[in-house]
Amino acid sequence: MASISSTTSTTSAAAVSGAVDNAMIANNFTTFLQFLTTQLKNQNPLDPLDTNQSTQQLVQFAQVEQQMKSNDQLTTLVSLEKTAQSTAALGYVGATVVVDGSTAPLSKSSATWTLDVTKPTTATVTIKDSTGKTVYSGSISVNPGGQKFTWDGHGNDGTQYADGNYTLTATAVDANKQSVAISTEVQATVDSVDLTQDPPVLSINGQDYTMDKIKRIVRSTS
Repeated sequence: MASISSTTSTTSAAAVSGAVDNAMIANNFTTFLQFLTTQLKNQNPLDPLDTNQSTQQLVQFAQVEQQMKSNDQLTTLVSLEKTAQSTAALGYVGATVVVDGSTAPLSKSSATWTLDVTKPTTATVTIKDSTGKTVYSGSISVNPGGQKFTWDGHGNDGTQYADGNYTLTATAVDANKQSVAISTEVQATVDSVDLTQDPPVLSINGQDYTMDKIKRIVRSTS
């Protein structure tokens, strides 16, 4: 889960550093103006102060001051953006989403993946448990577009496997035995969000995903 203290301490440190920099610029600028005023008061009429040099120094101080203000504004914008990301990520907890992935939960003797190809193929699917042990393998026909493949939890030897996360890998060939690209999607619930990561990371079926990996949000039918 998120560690708010870590994010807060980092933000506070940045704010303190910015405040110190601003105070230093302000002090230096005030000192320069006092020094310039003293020079003008005591300058030799026959050898007046070089106005060009003074103007350049004033411009440089002004540019630095403007840059510091711009940096402060950018820091505020970044902070607001991170807060918005965190708020959006928290909203996904408990939601059912679809992502590109290969790990799906087996629950009540059912685990579902969506296989996607560009033309009719024969796909060989292999399913492994969380330890990497192969529990099922077989071949199915897959039509172009997204097609669901549901596994009932039975292994090739008839064993009924327990609920948990299982990973599917697939390879496909067309009618001419030429390899065809095949991708897999999974639909599952977002279990938690790690706000200490930048950007925040969603935990789905024990795998980590950033929010941009979510393809669809599905309304729960339960």
